[in-house]
Amino acid sequence: MPFKITDFTISPYRENTFVKPVQLHYSQNGKDRSWEAVKSHDSVSVLLYHREKKAFLVVRQFRPPVYMNHKEHSCTYELCAGIVDKDVSLEQITREEIEEECGYDVPSTSIKKISSFFTNVGVTGSKQNIFFATISDAMKVHAGGGIDNEQIELEYIPLIAAKTFLFNEDLAKTPGLMFAFYWFFEKYGDNGQKLSAED
Repeated sequence: MPFKITDFTISPYRENTFVKPVQLHYSQNGKDRSWEAVKSHDSVSVLLYHREKKAFLVVRQFRPPVYMNHKEHSCTYELCAGIVDKDVSLEQITREEIEEECGYDVPSTSIKKISSFFTNVGVTGSKQNIFFATISDAMKVHAGGGIDNEQIELEYIPLIAAKTFLFNEDLAKTPGLMFAFYWFFEKYGDNGQKLSAED
């Protein structure tokens, strides 16, 4: 169900909280150059697979920049994620994001690193660390939805429908989500048949 968005306007950005526009100056092969960039935090994200439901759990939320450029997309499908803004392990930050956004209590030791990559390399160059965890009904502690009025919706994507979901261009998705799905298929098979009880 699309989010209902009204009174959308664009104005100059004067006060910066999470991102800092900067002008970069450098010399490349003896030639002076400059670049417009944004300083921002690195991030974590996590692919969640629900055992009983045999489905991926993703989050769905309104992203104003996407709406600004593509008003046919009032929401995006993403992995549960958050910024790295505290001096604790990435696994701990990931655990907190899972609990806040999705309502599952997952031990840090059960959160496994997939890989990391750089996003928005022409603008922020920030690093995203991507993880994997399995969840179950027994881990559910609350309804999820985020904090501070994040307005996050949760959606389960059945494993048998995941590839169709990936290629449905009517649904806005992030590269991290698409990469994580493919990683799962490569590691565990199209039906998750290689997923052991220990994962």
